[in-house]
Amino acid sequence: MVVEHEILTRVRYADTDTMRVVYYANFLVWFESGRVELLRSKGIVYRDIEHLGIFIPVIEVQANYLAPARFDDELLVRTRLAKIGKTSMRFENEVYKLPSMELLCRGHTVHVVVGSDGKPMPVPDEIRAKLSS
Repeated sequence: MVVEHEILTRVRYADTDTMRVVYYANFLVWFESGRVELLRSKGIVYRDIEHLGIFIPVIEVQANYLAPARFDDELLVRTRLAKIGKTSMRFENEVYKLPSMELLCRGHTVHVVVGSDGKPMPVPDEIRAKLSS
């Protein structure tokens, strides 16, 4: 089963650089927003799992920038869970400009599940079950 979620966002003036295009790192912020909302859509609230001493830090990120986004563009951020390993998860993202659905950026993040001690731990069964349903 493919776990996928989409969110809409709009480019703020503050998201742009001196060349009046979106500063590249903001795409990673949108990747994060997509990931958090995908988890929420499956009943996993990130703040709640942190209260349990479970964290999911990024250990790898990759992004291919294909076209610029500019102030006031409406964007669609598509996020999918590509893989759940023993202690890790890989999310893939695509950012499109609306209404044309022009692909602006695609990339992925890999996360390891760690406890409050910062050491890797198996993906909790409850999280795995919610992401598999």
